[in-house]
Amino acid sequence: MRDAVIIGGGHNGLVCAAYLAMAGLKVAVLERRHVVGGAAVTEEFHPGFRNSVASYTVSLLNPKVIADLALAEHGLRIVERRIANFLPLDDGRYLKVGGGKTHEEVAKFSARDAGRLDAYQAKLEAVADVLRALALETPPNVVEGHPFAAIAELVKSGRIANRLRHLGLDLQRELLDLFTNSAGAYLDGWFTSDPIKAAYGWDGVVGNYASPYTPGSAYVLLHHCFGEVNGKKGTWGHAIGGMGAITQAMAKSAAAHGAEIRVDAPVREVIVEQDRAVGVVTETGEAIRARAVISNLNPKLLYGALIDRAALPPSFAERIAKWRCGSGTFRMNVALSELPDFTCLPGKDLADHHTSGIIIAPSLGYMERAYFDARTHGWSKQPIVEVVISSALDDTLAPKGQHVASLFCQHVAPELPDGSSWDDHREAVADLMIDTVDRHAPNFKRSVLGRQIFSPLDLERTFGLVGGDIFHGALDLGQMFSARPMLGHADYRGPIPGLYMCGSGTHPGGGVTGLPGHNAAREVLRDLKRRKN
Repeated sequence: MRDAVIIGGGHNGLVCAAYLAMAGLKVAVLERRHVVGGAAVTEEFHPGFRNSVASYTVSLLNPKVIADLALAEHGLRIVERRIANFLPLDDGRYLKVGGGKTHEEVAKFSARDAGRLDAYQAKLEAVADVLRALALETPPNVVEGHPFAAIAELVKSGRIANRLRHLGLDLQRELLDLFTNSAGAYLDGWFTSDPIKAAYGWDGVVGNYASPYTPGSAYVLLHHCFGEVNGKKGTWGHAIGGMGAITQAMAKSAAAHGAEIRVDAPVREVIVEQDRAVGVVTETGEAIRARAVISNLNPKLLYGALIDRAALPPSFAERIAKWRCGSGTFRMNVALSELPDFTCLPGKDLADHHTSGIIIAPSLGYMERAYFDARTHGWSKQPIVEVVISSALDDTLAPKGQHVASLFCQHVAPELPDGSSWDDHREAVADLMIDTVDRHAPNFKRSVLGRQIFSPLDLERTFGLVGGDIFHGALDLGQMFSARPMLGHADYRGPIPGLYMCGSGTHPGGGVTGLPGHNAAREVLRDLKRRKN
């Protein structure tokens, strides 16, 4: 009998396992793939070329998790991009963001906008600081029954209210805007020039199947501002060895404290006896019993595939079936013979912009058209593409003089409107994505030596990302904070006693943060300690 069994060895499952093992619990992690890490893995996709094949860049990984799990001691090293982002534009101009260049770069388009950058960043950072703290806490839960549980939730609510009160009225208004407004409307209120709005607006649509003018998309923008790299807030970076280096370090940390980690161990069902989760059954028929069962899966997968519907409250089963998933994401990895040579900034020698997130999307209007195209036709005629050339910062990933790049492409429909399969269109859409980059860097297409394609269907089949949803569920007001994944179950506990959730479908949501795993472990430890006493 184990203290805990964790379904899924993605990054949050590994973080949860590490914290539980550090507390002296006997923990087993069961991962269905041949490698732990979930979507944060590094794999060879073309002979001699390795890359972060799904999750592809670092910023949101929480500093507390890094320190508590001693990830640096287990081999993790993160380097910063020289600049954050680069936007090549159709008229031959370009915008660089970050690296101390943003003001002078934005001034090329609007002196007024350049003058507003500091105020914009200060307000966003002040709100993000409060939300960083809230991300480490269990949200207030809607509870019924025991009065002590209700008191605990009131205390929690009071703590959170105090944090918000300290923002002051002006920043409370800003927070309300960011939770309810669209990214586009929010940015239109700050800036006039298209390039800077596009650079910041990208954070409002990345992984979000929505127009930048969809209400609530401003929160997605804010969600991507939580991060930091090497103590520098708002910075983006790269883990040497790719994203798999993060999860391998997490696995080493968990194992060093006694956690058992199994790969090629898919779970078939959760065992429920006398209305309580008491273990799991693997695909091979092995029953593994535990005092706590913890799922790192998308909530829709957990409750739809691993638990007998009769064991769930009917209202819960109905609502979780409506859990909204779908990122509109088409993900590619390419092996390159050389670096892209941009028309607007020529040169194939390594330069600052090659280390950045290269965004092909010149305006918010372009992003909105990409979304409506996908809704109508299945994919954008003029897609949004972010190119990240990992090997520009990490020469361990490709042969000398050659490179690997991640293409994060939007928008595509999670399910095609004509009912056809993504398997019938993935190659043609991949060609379109390559051509889109090639329009700005005319050597790009001919430099591609090999490519790996993940349509939304591929992302679901390979990584368990339902509808290709990188967040395990849309980050909108109806699926956030105390409503993630559902009112009454925001505290990482499922409707069946003994069953917990630790994945990105819980607070504070998606991205490689480690925070759902961190927070869930705390709640599991509280319950097991209480039961022991």
